[in-house]
Amino acid sequence: MSSTSLTAGVRVLGTPGERHDEILTPAALDFIARLDTAFAGRRLDILKERRRRSGKLASGTPLDFSRATPAVRADPDWRVAPPAPGLVDRRVEITGPPERRMAVNALNSGAKVWMADFEDATAPTWANVMGGQLTLLDAVERRLDFTTPEGKAYRLGKDLATIMVRPRGWHLLEEHLEIDGRPVPASLVDFGLYFFHCAQRQIDAGHGPYFYLPKLENHYEARLWNDVFLLAQELLGIPRGTVRATVLIETITAAFEMEEILYELREHSAGLNAGRWDYLFSLIKTFGHRTDFRLPDRAAVTMTAPFMRAYTELLVRTCHRRGSHAIGGMAAQVPARDPDANTAAFAKVRLDKEREAEDGFDGSWVAHPGLVPVCREVFDGVLGERPNQLARTREDVEVTAADLLSVRRISAPPTREGIRSNIAVALRYFDAWLRGRGAVALYGLMEDAATAEIARVQIWQWLRHERVDRGTVTDILDAECAALEAEDPHALVLEAREVFVDTALSVQLPAFFTPETYTRHLVRLATEQVTA
Repeated sequence: MSSTSLTAGVRVLGTPGERHDEILTPAALDFIARLDTAFAGRRLDILKERRRRSGKLASGTPLDFSRATPAVRADPDWRVAPPAPGLVDRRVEITGPPERRMAVNALNSGAKVWMADFEDATAPTWANVMGGQLTLLDAVERRLDFTTPEGKAYRLGKDLATIMVRPRGWHLLEEHLEIDGRPVPASLVDFGLYFFHCAQRQIDAGHGPYFYLPKLENHYEARLWNDVFLLAQELLGIPRGTVRATVLIETITAAFEMEEILYELREHSAGLNAGRWDYLFSLIKTFGHRTDFRLPDRAAVTMTAPFMRAYTELLVRTCHRRGSHAIGGMAAQVPARDPDANTAAFAKVRLDKEREAEDGFDGSWVAHPGLVPVCREVFDGVLGERPNQLARTREDVEVTAADLLSVRRISAPPTREGIRSNIAVALRYFDAWLRGRGAVALYGLMEDAATAEIARVQIWQWLRHERVDRGTVTDILDAECAALEAEDPHALVLEAREVFVDTALSVQLPAFFTPETYTRHLVRLATEQVTA
């Protein structure tokens, strides 16, 4: 790894690459440094609060709606800012890493929004982080293109999706960029570089700097993001309220603070999104020690489960009550060459999107351009000429704390196939992630870090409650390691196995697989490649 200093106190440790100087300008790094000075300390405070609250919930403190904020929930008059240009109609959104070919396909897909994902769909190699920023800059400048080694050219069309960017969560650091000898919060790097280079360009193009915010656990974390937006706008002379952000409700604690989260971000809010796999991951991580929160195979936990219905219906009601978009969850199917398999997959997608549209969601996510027409047709059928369903306030919905936590109603022992599936997917995802790919097609689905998280914590939970014995898990893990090695001689089988053992078979459950894996493996592998 190289080390360069372009502005006082800031060191770039990542290996230099083509056009990196367009992103890592002295002015941009100074902007990052000013954000870091203002907010790095508060980031540490929220991480400390996460650990404190996690400990209290683990010791038996009940989870309920906040007693400190009833006035916010009871006040019928406050609303979030009206939808910003390019975010009025969001009936289909496509997600994926900010990689050039995928970006061109996503922007051209016919979706209303493309979420460029630095969080779950990007393995945070320095090349990926910098390449993603260059992809976004070129997309905003409408000069994005890509040509395969075989000569196939990808070019931007005329009608493009609106860009939203998902930075990495507060729990992650960017080890390749230091300020005064310490790594910079990854959230501030991803947000700051895009905002510095593209905010005004997006405004000039008729849109604005729009974001998705991941892994929030309470409204104080939303307040921190709101303060980041305020300072960033002030530093660059951009009018207050230009930023818009959709919060992913993908933690169980955030589900109890949806109104408060919208309130904190109200002048910058673009709604809430229902993130399924991370939500289940959070549920197990928070209550995995309890016998009444034992989940069955993840394939059996559908969006029709009572506690999942409570979560999504409350999300729609909360958003529409405050004039804010409610965006549905991911359809991760990848179109296949087999027509029968495609028919079955598309039928599942259609059924899922019909449920969301009928429930009042304003749009939904897909992971592949081939699913855009299916999702669009469903929402077209419900919306017609209307851009959204904000007027449908769902006053019929009443959700209690018990409803959000009624997991035992679907509790069942894991099946051997469910155990094998979790191990197989997690192992293969870890291998791909270590090799720099954060979005991976596995068994007909486009998987990202959220899938690996739920897969590995389910194994941990089943082991903890003796629903499977360690010998069985180890035997299946060994078999899957052998299968992976046979599938791909370049696979990092030993490293992927080590990540699985460390994050799924340990006594204490790591909160996320990404931070330590990033430091122990990803940065080390990059260093070895440079020195080889």
